[in-house]
Amino acid sequence: MTPSQPTNGNPAPRITVLGIGNLLWADEGFGVRCVEALQQRYEFADNVTLIDGGTQGLYLIQHVQQADYLLIFDAVDYNMAPGTLKFVANEEVPRFLGVKKLSLHQTGFQEVLMLAQLTGHYPQQVLLMGCQPEYMEDYGGSLRPSVKAALELAIEEALKVLHDWGAAPRPRTSALPEDEAVTLRHLELQRYESERPSEQDACRIGDERILARRS
Repeated sequence: MTPSQPTNGNPAPRITVLGIGNLLWADEGFGVRCVEALQQRYEFADNVTLIDGGTQGLYLIQHVQQADYLLIFDAVDYNMAPGTLKFVANEEVPRFLGVKKLSLHQTGFQEVLMLAQLTGHYPQQVLLMGCQPEYMEDYGGSLRPSVKAALELAIEEALKVLHDWGAAPRPRTSALPEDEAVTLRHLELQRYESERPSEQDACRIGDERILARRS
């Protein structure tokens, strides 16, 4: 019997773990970094799919429609202290994603959830693990220390949820094949941080003559 086969004879639930956000804007990469860390450290049953949703918006609709259980990681403005985690579930998820949008990707994903509801293909369980960002106006930047610490806590809690859902998480015993990684090799967290240029060599906020600062 494979890990994805339930003992009661019912089909295994389709579990999707989705990280959304933009790796290039510091703390907005929280969601994708969570999925990346889970995949690097753990293996899961065959009924589990890990996805770097990036900023794809409506293109993620098929992944939501196909999931029985959906776990979402994202940077969410809860108006709390930086690095604070807050989890919301089921019908509360679209509301929290729409309260104060950090970027256009949240508008798109809020619409994805509502569209999936309208089509009648919506997960039985939806859980949003959101983290209050500290700083995002750092193009090419990485997670701030408070958010990086929150990532570790989010991973711990996610493993408990995934275990309860039947994802059978277990520590990885072999190296992750490069072609299976959810993030491109040159964007992997450690390499991304070690190879990023200095502020003197690269403008982190864009050309002020063209880009307006976000308040």
